[in-house]
Amino acid sequence: MVDVLPLVEARLRSALGEPDARAAVTFLGTDRVEVLRFAGEDGEGAIVRYATLGMSAHPMTDPTAVLADPVKGPRAELVLSVRAGLADTDKVLRPLAVLAASPQVEGVVVAPGASLDVGEPLWPGAPFTSVLVAEPGGLVEDLELDEPLDPVRFLPLLPMTPNEAAWKRVHGAQALQERWLTNGTDLRDPARGPVPLE
Repeated sequence: MVDVLPLVEARLRSALGEPDARAAVTFLGTDRVEVLRFAGEDGEGAIVRYATLGMSAHPMTDPTAVLADPVKGPRAELVLSVRAGLADTDKVLRPLAVLAASPQVEGVVVAPGASLDVGEPLWPGAPFTSVLVAEPGGLVEDLELDEPLDPVRFLPLLPMTPNEAAWKRVHGAQALQERWLTNGTDLRDPARGPVPLE
């Protein structure tokens, strides 16, 4: 059985550079999940990125399946990007680890378009308690594994306010992303207000 996590960490380092911090969280009955922090830049200033490491150790299985396939099934890690220095975003480590452990704990398959709710602010004072899972492939390319293993996909997370999450449940992920785009919403701003939803 191939240990995918060293390969995943190598892919994260090649895409995002060397992590400047890492934290590990273990939940009862699950494997350890690490969250790595990477400092970087975009065209508008300093960005900090948080990436999970451990979620892809096992394939995600359909909760309705009678037997979990130990080999085949989608694999993923989560990546969150926020502007640096505007909020105490390092406290997002535990909520991110909770989300990364959810396939093992709750038997959910995390895929683009899904909403993930942590039930509390993502970090102290955050206006967000949930995230929208976006399409992979932009920041960190998929990691191909040897057959019959599925590739590891690096899924970006977009923080949502409770109103945005409720609106997305009715109108869908695509409509919410179009609303953000139309309004020029900076999805990396950890203190942004909700997008107009009227």
